[in-house]
Amino acid sequence: MNTIEQMIQNKAYELGYEKCGIIPVHAMKDYAEKFEERIQKVPESKMFYQGQRRLLNPLDKYPWAKSIVVLASRYGKYKIPKYVKDHIAKAYLFDIRVDANSKEFQNSQNLEQYMQQLGLKTAADHKFGIVGLRWAAMQAGLGIIRRNNFFYTQYGSWMHIEAWLTDKDMELIETHNLQKCPNGCNRCITACPTHSLSSPYTMLPTACISYLTTFGGRDLPHEPLRKNFGNCIYGCDVCQDVCPMNRGKWEENYNFPNLSELAPFLTPENILNMEEEFYRKQIQPKFFYLSGSELWKWKVDVLCFMGNNYQEKYKPYITAACENKNEKIREMAQLICSELYA
Repeated sequence: MNTIEQMIQNKAYELGYEKCGIIPVHAMKDYAEKFEERIQKVPESKMFYQGQRRLLNPLDKYPWAKSIVVLASRYGKYKIPKYVKDHIAKAYLFDIRVDANSKEFQNSQNLEQYMQQLGLKTAADHKFGIVGLRWAAMQAGLGIIRRNNFFYTQYGSWMHIEAWLTDKDMELIETHNLQKCPNGCNRCITACPTHSLSSPYTMLPTACISYLTTFGGRDLPHEPLRKNFGNCIYGCDVCQDVCPMNRGKWEENYNFPNLSELAPFLTPENILNMEEEFYRKQIQPKFFYLSGSELWKWKVDVLCFMGNNYQEKYKPYITAACENKNEKIREMAQLICSELYA
């Protein structure tokens, strides 16, 4: 007869998860030490990490918690539309945390219901995690964290991790045969456009393009790193794309729900012409790191992109943005005009 741990794992695999492990809550005891080490290595990151302290001891908020169910699902199997390729980071394109149309979102809901039907009390934060997800996944034997700070399975780093706290003592550790990063490999560090990655297993989050083009970087005209954003409009994949351990891991075999229909609206030109209502109804629900009132941030990101990758066809868009009613858009457009046409 299967144990409850095996029943949960079997259900996860039946639903299509690639990895499932279960660890006792105390298996996270070293996470706080590693967390503090990251801050000590890069003291400038301290303010950024303050909001992550909620992950250090889940028992503070959930004193009943006894184990953690950790799962990994693969998104490196979807077709990337040409309109967004290399401009919008893949994790955001295939973000299943709030996309109810995705199979992965439905699987998550089904697994949670299944665990509750087994009599378990559960808690989760489906957007941002209820524990340190990468550390929990490593403790559960699902894979390893590599020098670029991303979590890898045999499918590379193109994985979504989620976790639930439960009120039952359980443990079921997975196994893997992944090798450590090659000796002397520092491709992710040398390739990082903004030098957010400065040494293995650490970073300055506030210098990362993914931070600066999403929920951070709200004053890009005065951000010296903006000239290093390259092709990025929303997010960045450079440190993952150059990683040898990701070579050949992405397989474009499936269509992600609604993405091919939405992608044409996410060209640089169409973002600059986008109306607020369309943004709130169609774009913001998928790219939830920016609020329904922050279409201006997308447009500033696009102007930054146009300045860094200038083509003559962008000129009418940039000059028109100089008269935009939004002050931040105007400021970025006027700055780019002064740099390009002075």
